[in-house]
Amino acid sequence: MTREGLFACVDAGAGAVVAKSVNESAAARRQLDIADYAFVSPGGTVRPPGEARLGDGLLNRSGLAQVDLDSWLSVLSDGVAHGAPRGCPVLGSITLGDPSAAARIGHAMASVVPAVELNIGAPHGREASAVRQLTEADAVGEAVRVVRDAVEVPLFVKLHGQASDVVALARAARSAGADAIGLVGRYPGFLPDLDGGAVLGSWGAWSSPGCLPMSLYWVGKTRLALGPEVPLIGTNGARTAADVRRFLASGASAVEVVTALWVEGPGVIAELVAGLEGLDLAEFVGSALAGAREYAEIPPVSPPAWLPYTARWPRPSAR
Repeated sequence: MTREGLFACVDAGAGAVVAKSVNESAAARRQLDIADYAFVSPGGTVRPPGEARLGDGLLNRSGLAQVDLDSWLSVLSDGVAHGAPRGCPVLGSITLGDPSAAARIGHAMASVVPAVELNIGAPHGREASAVRQLTEADAVGEAVRVVRDAVEVPLFVKLHGQASDVVALARAARSAGADAIGLVGRYPGFLPDLDGGAVLGSWGAWSSPGCLPMSLYWVGKTRLALGPEVPLIGTNGARTAADVRRFLASGASAVEVVTALWVEGPGVIAELVAGLEGLDLAEFVGSALAGAREYAEIPPVSPPAWLPYTARWPRPSAR
């Protein structure tokens, strides 16, 4: 959200940096004033501020960058100039409000960045009128088409996992001109405070290491449906190099990470990149899917897999 933040991520060794989203709405910018964050331990305890750990879940409210478009384009331009000699593209991002306004912003961004991300899966779209979360394929296709027509650089479309058929959303986005698909945005969340009330005092967005298999489900299914020629960007659940590898093995060509940076700072990027050394990405990306079978293809498990879980149950006494 700042020049310094963009520069720090570039310098830490990121393959690319996606800047904070913007849109046309003053309400979305004001929403940043009520942003709040609760890192929750695996046991359900809310951590004190500054004591988050990589294994924690995150419940939060957020908003968009509080800056006018011209000023933001200047920040993006500086980020691009800083990243280019280091081989690190800096991308602009739009969280969908009105598609026509997103097209206008995207067209302006395309004059300074090498690619634009269109986020139509913002979890706060269910709570805040200033941003939208599209859940139907027709609406996704229409919005992407409007923005695609105005943006002359590659367009990445970020989707959420809160639809009956996320693969259908991805197919609609691709058909409308998306160059790559991001899967998946964070999930809506709510956490009661057992001392009374609710954590953050509101609904929020939730991500955690426990979300990783859910994100990988849609990455894998989309890879199989759309084929390896459609680049997929995995997100939601990657905190470690092993997590990043799992995204790649499930079919993602790249992985977006943010929470790990909040917890450990931009330096964690170098650790994630180092954890990929030695991988032959041409062979590794999507490799886990070769061994994943449909239920109807799986032979009976012998002995029954449920047996160890029930063997210790008390047996009825004989009469």
